[in-house]
Amino acid sequence: MRLDVVTLQVAFGVIALTLLVLFYGVSVRRSHSTYSTWWCAAIASFLTGTGLYLCDGTVHQVWANPAGNALLVAGAACVWAGARALRTTAPRPWQILIAPVITVVASAFDSPSTNTWSAGGFLLAFMTFFIGRASLEIWRLDPNTTTTQRPLAVASGALGLYYLCRWIAFVATGPSSSTFQTYFGTVPTTLFTMVLLIVVSFTMATLSNEQALKELRAQASHDELTGILNRRGFLELAESEIRNLPTRDTPSTLVLADMDNFKQVNDTHGHPAGDSVLQAVAAACTRSVRSTDLVGRYGGEEFVLLLPGAGLDSAELVTELISKTLRMSQPAFDFPLPTISYGLAALPPGPDRIGNAIAAADVALYTAKELGRDRAVRADQH
Repeated sequence: MRLDVVTLQVAFGVIALTLLVLFYGVSVRRSHSTYSTWWCAAIASFLTGTGLYLCDGTVHQVWANPAGNALLVAGAACVWAGARALRTTAPRPWQILIAPVITVVASAFDSPSTNTWSAGGFLLAFMTFFIGRASLEIWRLDPNTTTTQRPLAVASGALGLYYLCRWIAFVATGPSSSTFQTYFGTVPTTLFTMVLLIVVSFTMATLSNEQALKELRAQASHDELTGILNRRGFLELAESEIRNLPTRDTPSTLVLADMDNFKQVNDTHGHPAGDSVLQAVAAACTRSVRSTDLVGRYGGEEFVLLLPGAGLDSAELVTELISKTLRMSQPAFDFPLPTISYGLAALPPGPDRIGNAIAAADVALYTAKELGRDRAVRADQH
């Protein structure tokens, strides 16, 4: 018993439409993630392109076949865009559109009214390229951020490898050969793609939910105004950092930084001006530390830094750099920026190292204020 091509394509369309509705309702509307949106666009492109192939053999084939080819390539490009959005920024529109445009132009010059495989070489090459790139993007994700990275990468890679073999068979033997029809024709390709579409869709739904939870955790641990860690996020990461120190004797320093007379900025220039100053201080802090250091907003106009592996001398140099960096941003303001006072404390031994260091740095900070502000005081200097 042979499978009817049209029936199989209709079944594929029904499954794709069902997955599109479910994925949009479950993932996109909940998470609003770029990744989920791209995957929905991919399914919609595959669904529409496959639907247009049903016009083959009719008077509409002349336009439906090239359009179907272009939409399949666009769907593969959307798969790549979604995978890339998980790791970095999504591609630019021209990077998505150029391949479908080339495909539809090539199809238009390849007798689309009679040739159901018009521009088939371009179609299969672009499908191979984009699906393969998507597999690589997913494989390069941090495995600690998701439990579905490797299965999804393998599934995408399998589909990319299949399209590569399909393209080779198309170029070597042609679409009418028995080899191509048996292993890479419409029936086996539709069956293979149908199964992978279901597997990948549910895997992507899981990945989308994991990404949404990751974003929520990031929002819960970061200060909305400045973009740096909030108090809770800082304390959680600080405890993790000191547990990862090579030894308990590894020197590390905690710094409390507080802006001097910040209330006058709000009272004189308004809270929007005060917010801008807070953002400038946060930026100065992050630019002045190493990538391994932690910077957080402890509360109000007070900031906290953890410098793992750095002694008090190094920490004092960091405070000087922060103040210097802040002064360099003065041209962006039409009022004098406040200075900063610092309290420095080495992490002491004991069970609550971070809590004790904060307490000691807070006392040193109070001393810095009493001594005239705009200075750094060590906890062992008072």
